[in-house]
Amino acid sequence: MDIRAHANYIPHSPQKVRLLVDLVRGKRATEAQDILRFAPQAAATPLLKLINSAIANAEENFGLNVEDLVIHTIYANEAPTRKWRKFGARGRFKPWLRRSSHITVILREKE
Repeated sequence: MDIRAHANYIPHSPQKVRLLVDLVRGKRATEAQDILRFAPQAAATPLLKLINSAIANAEENFGLNVEDLVIHTIYANEAPTRKWRKFGARGRFKPWLRRSSHITVILREKE
C-alpha cells in the first residue's frame, strides 16, 4: 500500500533538495526524521515537514504503525522559476533565477 504526500512550490532549488532526498531514500521513516532533524541545510525543514505529513497520513487514514514505514520513493522536481530583477552595469538587465521545487514522498510498509 502506497502512502503519498506532496509539497509544491518549495522555495529551494531542486539541486539542493536532491542532496537531502538522496540521504533519506530507502531508509525507515523514523530514521529519515532523525537525519533531517540534524541536517544543517535549509531545505531539510520543508522535507521533514513533508515526511511527518506522510507519516500522519499513514497513521490516520490507514492505521499503520510508524516503525513499519519505509521511504519507498522520494523525488524533487523543478517547479516554475521566477525571474528576479537585477540591474547590471551599462544599463543591462541581469536576471536572478529564483528556483523552486515540487517534492513527492511515497511510503510503504516494510516487507
